[in-house]
Amino acid sequence: MRITLNQVQKLGLNYGLEDNMQELQQAAKIGFASEFSFYLKAHNFHWNVEGSDFLEYHDLFGKIYEEVYGAIDDFAEKIRALGAYVPASFSSFSMLSQIPDENHLLPKDQMVMELLQDNEKLINVLKLVYELAEKYREVGFSNFLAERIDAHRKHGWMLRASLKG
Repeated sequence: MRITLNQVQKLGLNYGLEDNMQELQQAAKIGFASEFSFYLKAHNFHWNVEGSDFLEYHDLFGKIYEEVYGAIDDFAEKIRALGAYVPASFSSFSMLSQIPDENHLLPKDQMVMELLQDNEKLINVLKLVYELAEKYREVGFSNFLAERIDAHRKHGWMLRASLKG
């Protein structure tokens, strides 16, 4: 016997399906798409950096993209736990992400500067999602977002330190 969504809601088992969660669900999707786009850009820079101090920047971008990638699956599962589907296509990411693509090969200092600026944008996006998670008393999701914000603050510190001559 198959149970329908209406039957689930009648039983009061509609956690994450409430209309008032749509605001948080949508914001979480934007945060997720932005996080994934940031990961992809850091990986792009890791692959394409050049110069006499190649290895230093290659490793820096590698540390950043690996840390961010390590959080992608948890982020997606948190969205599913909210009762929403996870955006999972480049067209969805393009529409939702607050992190723009970079289609040009940049000098390493411009890569660092762009990733630093994107990191700051991402922190702001994550803070907004955090505030909504707090509003809807999604404590586990709030904790996850606080950890992501902390991780991005560390990325910002490493990027800023790399720009100093």
